[in-house]
Amino acid sequence: MKRFTTIFMVALLALATVFAGGSAESQDSGVTTLKLANWDTSTMPFIPAVIEAFEAENPDIKIEIIDIPSAEYVTKLNVMLNGGSDVDLFFAKEADKTKVFYDKGQLTNLSPYIEAAGIDMADYGGTDANFIYDGSVYAMPVRTDIYVLFYNKDMFDAAGLPYPDNDMTWTEFEEIAAKLTTGTGATKKYGAFIHSWQACVQNWGVQDGEHTIMSGGYEFFKPYYEMVLRMQEAGTIMDYATIQSSGIHYSDPFVQGNVGMLPMGSWFMATIIQRIDNGESDINWGVAVIPHADDVPNGYTVGASTPICINNASTKKDAAWKFVEFVSGPKGAEIYAANGQIPALADSKYMEILASMPGMPEGVAAGLYTTNVSPDRPAMDHVTEVDQMLGQEHSLIMLGENTVDEGIAEMAKRFTEIVK
Repeated sequence: MKRFTTIFMVALLALATVFAGGSAESQDSGVTTLKLANWDTSTMPFIPAVIEAFEAENPDIKIEIIDIPSAEYVTKLNVMLNGGSDVDLFFAKEADKTKVFYDKGQLTNLSPYIEAAGIDMADYGGTDANFIYDGSVYAMPVRTDIYVLFYNKDMFDAAGLPYPDNDMTWTEFEEIAAKLTTGTGATKKYGAFIHSWQACVQNWGVQDGEHTIMSGGYEFFKPYYEMVLRMQEAGTIMDYATIQSSGIHYSDPFVQGNVGMLPMGSWFMATIIQRIDNGESDINWGVAVIPHADDVPNGYTVGASTPICINNASTKKDAAWKFVEFVSGPKGAEIYAANGQIPALADSKYMEILASMPGMPEGVAAGLYTTNVSPDRPAMDHVTEVDQMLGQEHSLIMLGENTVDEGIAEMAKRFTEIVK
Protein backbone atom coordinates (compact mmCIF):
# COMPACT_ATOMS: atom_id res chain seq x y z
CA MET A 1 0.00 0.00 0.00
CA LYS A 2 2.84 2.35 0.86
CA ARG A 3 4.50 1.62 -2.47
CA PHE A 4 1.22 2.22 -4.35
CA THR A 5 0.67 5.51 -2.54
CA THR A 6 4.21 6.64 -3.34
CA ILE A 7 3.83 5.80 -7.05
CA PHE A 8 0.41 7.57 -7.16
CA MET A 9 1.84 10.73 -5.57
CA VAL A 10 4.82 10.79 -7.93
CA ALA A 11 2.46 10.44 -10.90
CA LEU A 12 0.19 13.18 -9.56
CA LEU A 13 3.14 15.51 -9.06
CA ALA A 14 4.37 14.78 -12.58
CA LEU A 15 0.93 15.52 -14.03
CA ALA A 16 0.74 18.75 -12.06
CA THR A 17 4.15 19.72 -13.36
CA VAL A 18 3.02 19.16 -16.94
CA PHE A 19 -0.05 21.35 -16.47
CA ALA A 20 1.94 23.99 -14.61
CA GLY A 21 4.51 24.00 -17.39
CA GLY A 22 1.78 24.34 -20.02
CA SER A 23 0.23 27.24 -18.11
CA ALA A 24 3.55 28.99 -17.73
CA GLU A 25 4.27 28.52 -21.42
CA SER A 26 0.90 30.01 -22.44
CA GLN A 27 1.50 33.05 -20.22
CA ASP A 28 5.04 33.39 -21.47
CA SER A 29 4.20 32.90 -25.14
CA GLY A 30 5.93 36.11 -26.14
CA VAL A 31 2.65 37.98 -26.56
CA THR A 32 1.87 40.91 -24.25
CA THR A 33 -1.83 41.61 -23.72
CA LEU A 34 -2.78 45.20 -22.97
CA LYS A 35 -6.17 46.12 -21.57
CA LEU A 36 -7.59 49.29 -23.15
CA ALA A 37 -10.63 51.05 -21.67
CA ASN A 38 -13.04 52.75 -24.08
CA TRP A 39 -16.73 53.61 -24.25
CA ASP A 40 -19.44 52.67 -26.78
CA THR A 41 -16.89 51.06 -29.11
CA SER A 42 -19.63 49.88 -31.48
CA THR A 43 -20.17 53.52 -32.46
CA MET A 44 -16.45 54.04 -33.09
CA PRO A 45 -15.33 51.82 -35.99
CA PHE A 46 -11.99 53.63 -36.05
CA ILE A 47 -11.00 52.07 -32.70
CA PRO A 48 -11.10 48.40 -33.88
CA ALA A 49 -9.54 49.53 -37.18
CA VAL A 50 -6.55 51.15 -35.52
CA ILE A 51 -6.12 48.17 -33.17
CA GLU A 52 -6.14 45.75 -36.12
CA ALA A 53 -3.49 47.79 -37.94
CA PHE A 54 -1.36 48.04 -34.80
CA GLU A 55 -1.50 44.32 -34.04
CA ALA A 56 -0.56 43.54 -37.65
CA GLU A 57 2.63 45.57 -37.18
CA ASN A 58 3.20 44.36 -33.63
CA PRO A 59 2.29 40.64 -33.48
CA ASP A 60 3.87 40.41 -30.02
CA ILE A 61 1.25 42.78 -28.55
CA LYS A 62 -2.49 42.16 -28.29
CA ILE A 63 -5.01 44.86 -27.38
CA GLU A 64 -8.02 43.76 -25.35
CA ILE A 65 -10.81 46.36 -25.27
CA ILE A 66 -12.72 46.90 -22.04
CA ASP A 67 -15.90 48.37 -23.50
CA ILE A 68 -18.04 50.40 -21.11
CA PRO A 69 -21.36 52.17 -21.80
CA SER A 70 -20.86 55.90 -22.21
CA ALA A 71 -23.05 56.87 -19.25
CA GLU A 72 -21.06 54.61 -16.91
CA TYR A 73 -17.58 55.19 -18.32
CA VAL A 74 -16.21 57.86 -16.01
CA THR A 75 -17.44 56.07 -12.88
CA LYS A 76 -16.19 52.61 -13.88
CA LEU A 77 -12.86 53.94 -15.14
CA ASN A 78 -12.31 55.60 -11.77
CA VAL A 79 -13.03 52.32 -10.01
CA MET A 80 -10.51 50.47 -12.20
CA LEU A 81 -7.81 53.10 -11.74
CA ASN A 82 -8.36 53.33 -8.00
CA GLY A 83 -8.14 49.54 -7.82
CA GLY A 84 -4.70 49.40 -9.39
CA SER A 85 -3.68 47.79 -12.65
CA ASP A 86 -6.96 46.40 -14.04
CA VAL A 87 -6.38 48.57 -17.10
CA ASP A 88 -3.13 49.45 -18.91
CA LEU A 89 -4.39 52.16 -21.23
CA PHE A 90 -7.50 54.29 -21.45
CA PHE A 91 -9.08 57.01 -23.54
CA ALA A 92 -10.17 59.98 -21.43
CA LYS A 93 -13.80 60.66 -22.35
CA GLU A 94 -13.73 64.10 -20.75
CA ALA A 95 -10.35 65.66 -21.42
CA ASP A 96 -10.54 68.04 -18.47
CA LYS A 97 -10.68 65.02 -16.11
CA THR A 98 -7.06 64.16 -16.88
CA LYS A 99 -6.02 66.70 -14.24
CA VAL A 100 -7.90 64.67 -11.64
CA PHE A 101 -6.09 61.50 -12.71
CA TYR A 102 -2.77 63.34 -12.59
CA ASP A 103 -3.46 64.63 -9.07
CA LYS A 104 -4.07 61.04 -7.96
CA GLY A 105 -0.78 59.87 -9.47
CA GLN A 106 -2.60 57.62 -11.95
CA LEU A 107 -0.97 58.89 -15.16
CA THR A 108 2.38 57.84 -16.56
CA ASN A 109 4.74 60.66 -17.49
CA LEU A 110 5.02 60.35 -21.28
CA SER A 111 7.71 63.01 -21.82
CA PRO A 112 10.64 60.54 -21.62
CA TYR A 113 8.95 58.34 -24.24
CA ILE A 114 8.13 61.34 -26.45
CA GLU A 115 11.73 62.56 -26.27
CA ALA A 116 13.17 59.11 -27.02
CA ALA A 117 10.86 58.75 -30.03
CA GLY A 118 11.86 62.18 -31.35
CA ILE A 119 8.24 63.39 -31.50
CA ASP A 120 7.73 67.13 -32.05
CA MET A 121 4.66 68.09 -30.03
CA ALA A 122 4.33 71.26 -32.12
CA ASP A 123 2.86 68.96 -34.79
CA TYR A 124 -0.25 68.61 -32.61
CA GLY A 125 -1.23 72.24 -33.03
CA GLY A 126 -1.46 73.00 -29.34
CA THR A 127 -3.96 70.22 -28.58
CA ASP A 128 -1.53 68.83 -26.02
CA ALA A 129 -1.76 71.96 -23.84
CA ASN A 130 -4.52 70.45 -21.69
CA PHE A 131 -2.32 67.47 -20.79
CA ILE A 132 0.89 69.18 -19.67
CA TYR A 133 1.40 69.24 -15.91
CA ASP A 134 4.53 70.52 -14.20
CA GLY A 135 6.24 70.73 -17.57
CA SER A 136 5.64 67.13 -18.65
CA VAL A 137 3.10 65.51 -20.99
CA TYR A 138 0.83 62.98 -19.27
CA ALA A 139 -1.58 62.14 -22.13
CA MET A 140 -1.28 62.08 -25.91
CA PRO A 141 -3.99 63.83 -27.95
CA VAL A 142 -5.51 61.46 -30.50
CA ARG A 143 -8.73 62.92 -31.87
CA THR A 144 -9.89 66.53 -31.96
CA ASP A 145 -13.47 67.72 -32.21
CA ILE A 146 -13.97 71.34 -33.17
CA TYR A 147 -17.03 73.54 -33.51
CA VAL A 148 -17.97 74.29 -37.11
CA LEU A 149 -21.01 75.70 -38.91
CA PHE A 150 -23.30 73.18 -40.57
CA TYR A 151 -25.63 74.66 -43.18
CA ASN A 152 -28.55 73.60 -45.37
CA LYS A 153 -27.69 74.36 -49.01
CA ASP A 154 -31.30 74.07 -50.16
CA MET A 155 -32.45 76.76 -47.73
CA PHE A 156 -29.68 79.09 -48.88
CA ASP A 157 -30.63 78.41 -52.51
CA ALA A 158 -34.31 79.09 -51.81
CA ALA A 159 -33.42 82.41 -50.17
CA GLY A 160 -31.09 83.35 -53.01
CA LEU A 161 -28.16 83.65 -50.61
CA PRO A 162 -24.55 82.56 -51.21
CA TYR A 163 -23.26 79.74 -49.05
CA PRO A 164 -21.15 80.71 -46.00
CA ASP A 165 -17.69 81.80 -47.19
CA ASN A 166 -15.65 80.41 -44.26
CA ASP A 167 -15.14 83.93 -42.91
CA MET A 168 -18.53 84.78 -41.41
CA THR A 169 -18.87 86.99 -38.33
CA TRP A 170 -21.46 86.43 -35.61
CA THR A 171 -23.12 89.69 -36.71
CA GLU A 172 -23.53 88.26 -40.22
CA PHE A 173 -24.74 84.96 -38.74
CA GLU A 174 -27.59 86.75 -36.98
CA GLU A 175 -28.49 88.75 -40.09
CA ILE A 176 -28.44 85.71 -42.40
CA ALA A 177 -30.56 83.67 -39.96
CA ALA A 178 -33.29 86.30 -40.27
CA LYS A 179 -33.21 86.06 -44.08
CA LEU A 180 -33.41 82.25 -44.02
CA THR A 181 -36.38 82.03 -41.61
CA THR A 182 -39.69 81.26 -43.33
CA GLY A 183 -43.18 79.97 -42.51
CA THR A 184 -45.04 79.55 -39.26
CA GLY A 185 -46.20 76.78 -36.96
CA ALA A 186 -45.47 73.22 -38.00
CA THR A 187 -44.12 74.30 -41.40
CA LYS A 188 -41.71 76.90 -40.03
CA LYS A 189 -38.10 76.76 -41.11
CA TYR A 190 -35.66 78.42 -38.74
CA GLY A 191 -32.69 80.38 -39.99
CA ALA A 192 -30.53 78.80 -37.30
CA PHE A 193 -30.61 76.42 -34.35
CA ILE A 194 -28.83 77.15 -31.08
CA HIS A 195 -28.86 74.01 -29.00
CA SER A 196 -29.70 74.14 -25.29
CA TRP A 197 -26.15 73.32 -24.17
CA GLN A 198 -24.41 76.21 -22.44
CA ALA A 199 -21.47 75.60 -24.79
CA CYS A 200 -23.56 76.81 -27.72
CA VAL A 201 -23.51 80.32 -26.23
CA GLN A 202 -20.56 80.44 -23.85
CA ASN A 203 -18.09 78.90 -26.31
CA TRP A 204 -18.08 82.06 -28.41
CA GLY A 205 -16.88 84.01 -25.38
CA VAL A 206 -13.79 81.80 -25.06
CA GLN A 207 -13.25 81.54 -28.81
CA ASP A 208 -10.73 84.40 -28.69
CA GLY A 209 -8.07 82.19 -27.10
CA GLU A 210 -7.64 84.69 -24.29
CA HIS A 211 -10.47 83.60 -21.99
CA THR A 212 -11.59 80.23 -20.61
CA ILE A 213 -14.50 79.24 -18.41
CA MET A 214 -11.98 79.45 -15.56
CA SER A 215 -11.21 83.13 -16.20
CA GLY A 216 -14.02 84.35 -13.96
CA GLY A 217 -15.82 87.66 -14.43
CA TYR A 218 -17.70 86.35 -17.49
CA GLU A 219 -18.39 89.71 -19.14
CA PHE A 220 -17.00 88.05 -22.28
CA PHE A 221 -20.19 85.93 -22.44
CA LYS A 222 -22.47 88.97 -22.60
CA PRO A 223 -22.48 89.74 -26.37
CA TYR A 224 -23.42 86.15 -27.19
CA TYR A 225 -26.23 85.87 -24.65
CA GLU A 226 -27.61 89.14 -26.01
CA MET A 227 -27.36 87.83 -29.58
CA VAL A 228 -29.08 84.53 -28.84
CA LEU A 229 -31.85 86.19 -26.83
CA ARG A 230 -32.45 88.65 -29.69
CA MET A 231 -32.68 85.77 -32.16
CA GLN A 232 -35.02 83.90 -29.83
CA GLU A 233 -37.24 86.97 -29.55
CA ALA A 234 -37.19 87.46 -33.33
CA GLY A 235 -38.14 83.83 -33.89
CA THR A 236 -35.13 83.07 -36.08
CA ILE A 237 -34.14 80.25 -33.72
CA MET A 238 -36.25 77.82 -31.71
CA ASP A 239 -36.65 79.03 -28.15
CA TYR A 240 -34.70 77.41 -25.32
CA ALA A 241 -37.79 76.45 -23.29
CA THR A 242 -39.27 74.47 -26.19
CA ILE A 243 -36.01 72.64 -26.84
CA GLN A 244 -35.68 71.73 -23.17
CA SER A 245 -39.29 70.77 -22.47
CA SER A 246 -39.63 68.73 -25.67
CA GLY A 247 -36.21 67.07 -25.34
CA ILE A 248 -35.32 68.08 -28.90
CA HIS A 249 -31.94 66.81 -30.07
CA TYR A 250 -30.06 69.18 -32.34
CA SER A 251 -29.64 66.52 -35.02
CA ASP A 252 -33.32 66.06 -35.87
CA PRO A 253 -34.31 69.61 -36.92
CA PHE A 254 -31.18 69.82 -39.09
CA VAL A 255 -31.34 66.47 -40.89
CA GLN A 256 -35.08 66.99 -41.43
CA GLY A 257 -34.25 70.14 -43.39
CA ASN A 258 -35.91 72.61 -41.03
CA VAL A 259 -32.79 74.57 -40.02
CA GLY A 260 -30.57 76.80 -42.13
CA MET A 261 -27.47 76.95 -39.93
CA LEU A 262 -26.27 74.94 -36.95
CA PRO A 263 -23.14 75.71 -34.90
CA MET A 264 -22.11 72.26 -33.65
CA GLY A 265 -19.17 69.92 -33.14
CA SER A 266 -17.43 68.21 -36.03
CA TRP A 267 -18.49 64.82 -34.65
CA PHE A 268 -21.91 65.52 -36.21
CA MET A 269 -20.53 64.94 -39.72
CA ALA A 270 -20.45 61.16 -39.33
CA THR A 271 -23.99 61.21 -37.91
CA ILE A 272 -25.36 63.11 -40.91
CA ILE A 273 -23.73 60.67 -43.33
CA GLN A 274 -25.15 57.73 -41.39
CA ARG A 275 -28.66 59.23 -41.32
CA ILE A 276 -28.52 59.77 -45.09
CA ASP A 277 -27.16 56.26 -45.72
CA ASN A 278 -29.98 54.82 -43.58
CA GLY A 279 -32.56 56.63 -45.68
CA GLU A 280 -33.59 58.85 -42.76
CA SER A 281 -32.59 62.11 -44.45
CA ASP A 282 -31.88 63.65 -47.83
CA ILE A 283 -30.35 66.86 -46.43
CA ASN A 284 -28.16 68.78 -48.89
CA TRP A 285 -25.57 69.97 -46.41
CA GLY A 286 -22.27 71.76 -46.12
CA VAL A 287 -19.64 72.64 -43.52
CA ALA A 288 -18.11 76.08 -42.98
CA VAL A 289 -15.69 77.62 -40.50
CA ILE A 290 -17.47 78.67 -37.31
CA PRO A 291 -18.38 82.39 -37.25
CA HIS A 292 -16.15 84.72 -35.25
CA ALA A 293 -16.41 88.09 -33.54
CA ASP A 294 -15.25 91.19 -35.40
CA ASP A 295 -12.12 91.39 -33.25
CA VAL A 296 -11.34 87.64 -33.32
CA PRO A 297 -9.28 86.22 -36.23
CA ASN A 298 -10.88 83.89 -38.72
CA GLY A 299 -10.15 80.22 -37.98
CA TYR A 300 -10.36 80.60 -34.21
CA THR A 301 -12.69 77.97 -32.81
CA VAL A 302 -13.42 75.96 -29.69
CA GLY A 303 -12.96 72.25 -29.25
CA ALA A 304 -11.54 69.40 -27.27
CA SER A 305 -9.07 66.61 -27.90
CA THR A 306 -9.64 63.06 -26.77
CA PRO A 307 -6.37 61.80 -25.29
CA ILE A 308 -5.02 58.35 -24.55
CA CYS A 309 -3.27 57.71 -21.23
CA ILE A 310 -1.14 54.98 -19.69
CA ASN A 311 -2.16 53.86 -16.21
CA ASN A 312 0.76 54.56 -13.91
CA ALA A 313 0.07 51.25 -12.13
CA SER A 314 0.51 49.25 -15.34
CA THR A 315 3.40 46.81 -15.40
CA LYS A 316 3.51 46.95 -19.22
CA LYS A 317 4.29 50.62 -19.81
CA ASP A 318 6.79 50.10 -22.64
CA ALA A 319 4.35 47.98 -24.65
CA ALA A 320 1.55 50.42 -23.84
CA TRP A 321 3.64 53.31 -25.18
CA LYS A 322 4.03 51.50 -28.51
CA PHE A 323 0.25 51.59 -28.93
CA VAL A 324 0.05 55.21 -27.75
CA GLU A 325 2.70 56.21 -30.27
CA PHE A 326 0.88 54.35 -33.05
CA VAL A 327 -2.65 55.61 -32.40
CA SER A 328 -1.55 59.23 -31.91
CA GLY A 329 0.99 59.17 -34.75
CA PRO A 330 0.74 59.36 -38.55
CA LYS A 331 -0.61 55.83 -39.09
CA GLY A 332 -3.32 56.24 -36.49
CA ALA A 333 -4.16 59.69 -37.87
CA GLU A 334 -4.73 58.25 -41.35
CA ILE A 335 -7.12 55.63 -39.99
CA TYR A 336 -9.04 58.21 -37.97
CA ALA A 337 -9.30 60.55 -40.96
CA ALA A 338 -10.50 57.74 -43.22
CA ASN A 339 -13.31 57.18 -40.71
CA GLY A 340 -14.45 60.81 -40.68
CA GLN A 341 -12.57 61.86 -37.55
CA ILE A 342 -10.20 64.82 -37.19
CA PRO A 343 -6.82 63.61 -35.91
CA ALA A 344 -5.09 65.67 -33.25
CA LEU A 345 -1.94 65.38 -35.37
CA ALA A 346 -2.27 68.42 -37.60
CA ASP A 347 -1.55 68.07 -41.32
CA SER A 348 -3.54 69.04 -44.40
CA LYS A 349 -3.14 65.55 -45.84
CA TYR A 350 -5.37 64.15 -43.10
CA MET A 351 -8.05 66.69 -43.97
CA GLU A 352 -7.81 65.55 -47.59
CA ILE A 353 -8.29 61.93 -46.52
CA LEU A 354 -11.28 62.92 -44.39
CA ALA A 355 -12.77 65.01 -47.21
CA SER A 356 -12.58 62.03 -49.60
CA MET A 357 -14.68 59.86 -47.28
CA PRO A 358 -17.91 58.77 -49.04
CA GLY A 359 -20.78 61.07 -48.15
CA MET A 360 -18.67 64.08 -47.22
CA PRO A 361 -19.90 67.33 -48.84
CA GLU A 362 -17.85 69.34 -51.28
CA GLY A 363 -15.55 71.87 -49.61
CA VAL A 364 -15.52 70.16 -46.22
CA ALA A 365 -11.73 70.40 -45.90
CA ALA A 366 -11.89 74.20 -46.24
CA GLY A 367 -14.72 74.27 -43.71
CA LEU A 368 -12.52 72.54 -41.15
CA TYR A 369 -9.85 75.23 -41.39
CA THR A 370 -8.53 76.35 -37.99
CA THR A 371 -5.79 78.65 -36.75
CA ASN A 372 -6.50 78.24 -33.04
CA VAL A 373 -8.55 75.78 -30.98
CA SER A 374 -9.52 77.02 -27.52
CA PRO A 375 -10.43 74.28 -25.01
CA ASP A 376 -14.09 74.26 -24.05
CA ARG A 377 -13.08 73.08 -20.58
CA PRO A 378 -9.44 73.52 -19.58
CA ALA A 379 -7.92 70.82 -17.40
CA MET A 380 -7.70 72.80 -14.17
CA ASP A 381 -8.70 72.42 -10.55
CA HIS A 382 -12.42 73.03 -9.89
CA VAL A 383 -13.31 73.00 -13.61
CA THR A 384 -16.07 70.42 -13.08
CA GLU A 385 -17.77 72.47 -10.35
CA VAL A 386 -17.43 75.67 -12.39
CA ASP A 387 -18.82 73.99 -15.50
CA GLN A 388 -21.86 72.74 -13.57
CA MET A 389 -22.44 76.17 -12.07
CA LEU A 390 -22.26 77.87 -15.47
CA GLY A 391 -24.84 75.40 -16.78
CA GLN A 392 -27.25 76.29 -13.99
CA GLU A 393 -26.90 80.01 -14.55
CA HIS A 394 -27.16 79.52 -18.31
CA SER A 395 -30.61 77.99 -17.91
CA LEU A 396 -31.83 80.88 -15.76
CA ILE A 397 -30.73 83.42 -18.36
CA MET A 398 -32.21 81.52 -21.29
CA LEU A 399 -35.54 81.02 -19.49
CA GLY A 400 -35.71 84.72 -18.67
CA GLU A 401 -35.56 84.21 -14.93
CA ASN A 402 -32.39 86.34 -14.79
CA THR A 403 -31.30 89.16 -17.06
CA VAL A 404 -27.96 88.75 -18.81
CA ASP A 405 -26.33 91.17 -16.38
CA GLU A 406 -27.86 89.44 -13.36
CA GLY A 407 -26.81 86.03 -14.65
CA ILE A 408 -23.23 87.10 -15.34
CA ALA A 409 -22.96 88.73 -11.93
CA GLU A 410 -24.16 85.51 -10.29
CA MET A 411 -21.68 83.47 -12.36
CA ALA A 412 -18.82 85.70 -11.21
CA LYS A 413 -19.90 85.51 -7.57
CA ARG A 414 -20.29 81.74 -7.56
CA PHE A 415 -16.99 81.25 -9.42
CA THR A 416 -15.16 83.10 -6.64
CA GLU A 417 -16.88 80.98 -4.01
CA ILE A 418 -15.97 77.73 -5.80
CA VAL A 419 -12.34 78.63 -6.33
CA LYS A 420 -11.93 79.79 -2.73
